[in-house]
Parts: sequence; structure tokens; C-alpha cells
Amino acid sequence: MRIKVVRFTFLFCLVLLVLASCRKGNRGTDEVTYDLPQMKDSGELVVLTLYSSTSYFIYRGQEMGFQYELSEQFAKSLGLKLRIEVARNVPDLVRKLRNGEGDMIAYNLPITKELKDSVTYCGEEVVTHQVIVQRAGGKGKVLTDVTQLVGKEVYVKPGKYFDRLTNLNKELGGGIKIRKVEADSITVEDLITQVYQGKIDYTVCDNDLARLNTTYYPNLDIRLPISFDQRASWAVRKECPLLAEAANKWHKENLTSPAYNASMKRYFEISKSIIHSPILSLREGKISHFDKLFKKYAKEIDWDWRLLASLAYTESNFDTTAVSWAGARGLMQLMPVTARAMGLPPGKESNPEESIKAAVKYIDATNRNLKVIPDKKERIKFILASYNAGLGHISDAMALARKYGKKELVWEHNVEKFILLKSNEEYFTDPVCKNGYFRGIETYNFVRDILSRYEVYKQKIKK
Repeated sequence: MRIKVVRFTFLFCLVLLVLASCRKGNRGTDEVTYDLPQMKDSGELVVLTLYSSTSYFIYRGQEMGFQYELSEQFAKSLGLKLRIEVARNVPDLVRKLRNGEGDMIAYNLPITKELKDSVTYCGEEVVTHQVIVQRAGGKGKVLTDVTQLVGKEVYVKPGKYFDRLTNLNKELGGGIKIRKVEADSITVEDLITQVYQGKIDYTVCDNDLARLNTTYYPNLDIRLPISFDQRASWAVRKECPLLAEAANKWHKENLTSPAYNASMKRYFEISKSIIHSPILSLREGKISHFDKLFKKYAKEIDWDWRLLASLAYTESNFDTTAVSWAGARGLMQLMPVTARAMGLPPGKESNPEESIKAAVKYIDATNRNLKVIPDKKERIKFILASYNAGLGHISDAMALARKYGKKELVWEHNVEKFILLKSNEEYFTDPVCKNGYFRGIETYNFVRDILSRYEVYKQKIKK
């Protein structure tokens, strides 16, 4: 009897010890196995990633990004709900994974000997390399060989791009004019934009980032590699062999799936710019076929109808069937979630009146959220910016303006400066920012384009 009591006590203590260990960390530690079966019991897959234009970001209030969409597809294949946790940088990704703060890293994590000792690589695997970004069809000839870089000015950010270019310069015997851009306010994507604008001739970035930017700037040539291939992959903890096995199996099968192909096209193939052309002649006092609707619904928000028409032109070129790369639809290009929230009936996205009605309702709601801006004309600039970026990113830019001593209730030369800086890691990781990375140049140009076109409409068409 005494032996049974001792055994029972021993087993009871062992159970308590295991339970106590299970409570250490959110998703398990080295001492506790937290693999796929436990994740299925919880009903949730926690994915770790970084903010960037190719991995994860929030656009018009909706989570997006290539790695995010693949994570969704993987979680769905397991019957699990996806939860995203964002780390600060690659070392933080690995630390969070090892500490059990997430189940998997869904990011192009470089495959290195050092990391192989602490994580298991699995799932989505890519091969990346660095490329020269240059303009195609310009005055100068497109470079086709690295030896042609001798004598050329190449602008790069500090870090791996600068290091690779420096080594290449040594291999070639010198002659490349390397311009190190150390300003924190200028990002790699800013340099790509400067190449597109003709302000600089060459820069360097990874080929996946280069591919994404060609969907914004089709005049870029990104075919000249300057580095060896670097393998990168997703990763899980060493203690999760079943999750790693499931990820490898899913990746192999998913490569040919419609969902995977749709994501690839969305981020790396579909053009993200709208080619605008006038439909009706302003000389006749007409802007579009929908002028009566703009006049009718602009009254509900006390807007000039010509401003509402300028917004529609910028969004869709007055094409009621337009579908953007992000999934926004119709004349006013509302995202699906926003359209439903504003009462736009499913299947009616191409109906011009329904689209305008829902957009006006959204503008009215945004206006109420921005009542802190007392000047109505100034508030309109913030409303337009929110229409393009989502209110969250505009709130972040306002918070940054306040922090850095600028006027948070003034758009031009103040808040607009910080929406541009939201693509910079130093700023989007600032504690005052709640919505992470954002490609702010689109919003910056969006507001300016609409207001300048509105001025043209006012000159040509009397109210």
C-alpha cells in the first residue's frame, strides 16, 4: 500500500512539473514539445515575420504581403487560424522563435551554417541574389556585364549591398564609383524610385525586391546580377519535426496551386499603376459619364463634386470594372472588407452608383475620425491620404510629426513628410507607430495628383 502511495505521489509531482513547464513560454521551449499536434489542439498557428513590401504590411486596413498570403495558405491547409507576430529584425525573429513566441518564421531567412544549429529550415524556399537596378530605354545603353560598371556611379545603402559592391570593385581592379547613402531618411526603395525618376543611374537590391518594384516602374531593367545565389527559407524550432514535415509537404504541393500563382502575380507581375486617359472633353463641361452621380452624392459630405470626380479618376480612370492588384474594385476602388462595411451589396461592385454611395459613406466616416483637424480644407487632404493608405498609417504619420516637432494637423511639408518615411525601418519601428511598414510615396503622390487635377477641373468647369 505504501509503495502505491509513493508511486502515486511521484506521478502526481511529475504531472505538476510537466504542467509548470508547459506554462513556461507561449509556444513551448527546449524542455517542452510543442509541435503540430499541440498547435492543432490550440486551433492557431503563430507566424513570425518582418514588415516589408515583400513579406507583410497593412494596406487600407487589410493585412497583405507575399509571405503573409503564403502563411495564410499554409495555415488553411492545416485547418488552423493564422496569427501574425512581427519582429524587429532577423536576430529578433530567431530569438522569438527559440523563446516560443511563435511557431514558425515566414520570411526569407538566409540559410547559413550558424542558423542551421538553432533552427530547422523548411517550407517556402527561394534563391535570391543582388542585382543592378537601372533604367531601360534611356539615353545610355543598358549594362549587361559587371565589367561595364567601371567608371559608373552606383548609389547603395550601407550593409550587404555596399559590402558586395566593394568586393566586386576589388575583383574588377577598382573603378566603380560607389556612393554610400547613409541618410536614414532614404531607403533602398527610395533609391529605386530615384533610378526610375532619372535622378541617379544605378542602385543595388535583392532580385525579389527589384521584381516587385518593376510592377510600379516598368521602365526598370533588373537583369544584371552582381552576386552569387543565396538560399533562404522559412524555419521552425528544432523541436518541431512534424511542423517542418508538414511545411515541406505543403510547399511542394502548393507551388502549382492557383492560390500560390495568384499571390505571385499579385506582388511580382501585375502592374500597380493605372494608365490614365481622359474619357470626356472638359471643353464641353463634362468630366465623366458619372457627373450626375458625383453631383448627387458629393452633397452628402459637403464636397465639391469635381473633387469627388478627381478622386474617382485617380482611383479607376472612371472604369467601373477596374480591379486593382490588391483586390480593390469598381469606380471608387473600395477594398472588399471596406465595401461590405459601407453597405455595398455583394456583386454590385461594378455598379457606379453603389460604388460612389459606399465611397461617400466611407469618406464621411473618415471625416468624423479626423475631426481633430479643425480646418476643413486641410482635413480633406488627410481624408484623401486615408482613402489611399488607410487611417492607421495616417495616424502613425501624425504621431511621428508630433514626436519630431512638426505640425501634426498640417499635411503639406509636415505629416506628408512622415508618410514618406514610413517605408524606413527607423520610423516604422518607432514605438509611436502601430501599423508598421508602408510604401508612403504612393499616398504622397495620390493626394497631390487629386488636388492638382481638382484645380484643373475648377478652371475648366464652373461649379
